[in-house]
This record gives sequence, C-alpha cells and structure tokens, in this order.
Amino acid sequence: MKAVIHHGPSGLGGLRISDVKIKQPGLGEVRVRLKAAGLNHRDLFLMEGRQATDRPLILGSDGAGIIEEVGKGVSDHMVGNEVIIHPTIGWERTEEVPVVPEILGGPMDGTFAETVVIPAGNAFRKPLYLSWEEAGVLPLSALTAYRALFTRAQIKAGEHVLIPGIGGGVATYAMLMAQAAGAVVSVTSRSEAKLVEARRYSLHRAFSSDGDWNEELEGEKVDVILDSIGPATFSQYLKVIKPNGRIISFGASSGDTVDVPLRALFFPQLSWIGTSMGSREEFAEMLQFMEKHRIHPLIDRMYAIDETRSAFQRMMAGEQFGNIGLLFG
Repeated sequence: MKAVIHHGPSGLGGLRISDVKIKQPGLGEVRVRLKAAGLNHRDLFLMEGRQATDRPLILGSDGAGIIEEVGKGVSDHMVGNEVIIHPTIGWERTEEVPVVPEILGGPMDGTFAETVVIPAGNAFRKPLYLSWEEAGVLPLSALTAYRALFTRAQIKAGEHVLIPGIGGGVATYAMLMAQAAGAVVSVTSRSEAKLVEARRYSLHRAFSSDGDWNEELEGEKVDVILDSIGPATFSQYLKVIKPNGRIISFGASSGDTVDVPLRALFFPQLSWIGTSMGSREEFAEMLQFMEKHRIHPLIDRMYAIDETRSAFQRMMAGEQFGNIGLLFG
C-alpha cells in the first residue's frame, strides 16, 4: 500500500511516499481503509525531532474510513462500518491522565496510508452528517479543543472566551464549540486575511495580535484564554483577563519558556492550566457535542497523498484557515 513515511533527515527532508506492506490486525484490532486524513502541527514537531537512526515512521494521527478486516476477539459485524479514528491509544478514563500517551503517527504508525491497524475500541461510528473530508480532519484537533474548553476550562454560557492565533485546526474548532456552548468569543491573528475570514462567524471581536489588546477590547475583560502561542503573547493575557480567570495552554508555537510575574497570577486569583489531546471518554463526548450542534469542521484545503509535502509546506507557512487534509482514492 502507499504510505507517507518519515525516515532519514529531520524535518521535511525525511518525508517520502513509499510502498509498504499491509499489516494484519491482531487480537482486539481492526484494519481501516482510509478515506481521508488530517494534518496536525504535531506531525511537523515529530519530523523536526526525529534522527537519521530512527526507524521509518508512518505519520498521521487523524483519519476516517471503512473497517475492512478484524482480528481475533472482534465481531465480524464491524466489517464495513464507517468509522472515525480516536488517535490516543490506551487513555480510557478522563481523570487517569497517562504520563506519555501513545498516539497514532508517533510512536505508533499512523493514518497517512491507505490502511491503518488500530485497537477496535478506537474506531467510533462516523457521524452521518459529516463528509469523509470533514471526518478525516476532525479527531485530534477537535478532541484537544473539546478537552481544553469543557474538561479543563469548564466554560459556561455567557462567559467571554478569547482565542489568540485563530486559523489552525484547534483554534477554529474551539471557536465553533465555544459559540455552540453559548460563550462570547473573540479572536486575534497577525493576518488580516484570517481576521476577515474569522469575522464571518459572528464573533464578538476579531483584532490584530500585534495591537494593544486592552484598547481593542475597549477595556472589556475575558474569562478564559486558550493559549497555543506562549511567550510571544502571554504578557497580553495578563492585561485582559478577569480576576478568577483561566488561561488554558495547549501549545507553544513561539517557544517553551514564559516569564510570568507571580503576583500577576496570585493577586487576581488566576488559574493557568495545561492540557493536551484527550481520553476515549472525551472523544465520545466530543462527537456527541459535534453531532448535537451540527458543527462542521472548517476545511482549508485537501491534497492527494502524493501532494503531502505541499500540504505540510502550506501548514509551515501558516497560510491556512481551518484544517488541511489528505484524500485517498
């Protein structure tokens, strides 16, 4: 089968399309023939961190397709089911956070291939209202957004949620989910084109990340900030968040180290909370939430598997608004 492999040089230099052997499902596993898959920034981080001595890895955490074969202990009735793949392996219960969860696409082979073998419990029914493209790009980003908003931030209707750096998959899911939950949503971006696109979604405010946030919000404070950026914008958060507010960090696109004056945290009683991905329980809840509110993933562009390098180049350039994905024949 055809697959997107990373092997050799770090970064995009090690990316290649190869023919690999189709794997057989083992005990408790199923093999899914992929219809579509989604790119994540996680794929780029993995490629940058890999060494020439590392084994070849099939990338990709997101995907949706049709079960074509099952292993021992799995009902034959699952064959033919249209499914969406939960990418986190072995994280069952929300409160039992693993030290390092196993994820499809690293360390396990992932979804950028014509087929993938996964535990049967990680195959969820594809919501009928979603197209294959929408289902394929949904899993990891939507799960991350759901956990950040509802498990960690515990947002409530009427609260003001600020999402800096709108445009990527997690941020656009969070925007749609928070609005569906009745929150007031504002966003920032350095790109005027992305702000223009974001304003199509009935936002409270959409303004430049480079400006004075207090001025842009006209002195209005926010309850929750979803942080995927880190040091480049963190000082702004402390100026616009309400006392007892929550900063939820799930990314670090501008670096890992943030210099925070502790008094700015403890005097206003702020909560700074980390989050990443999510459990099987949360994945089921996320799908139910999406289906209840008929939320459609925002798709920026879909590529053929042979165009995977171009897809990643678009992601690296930060040009997308929504999800970038791959389509399989």
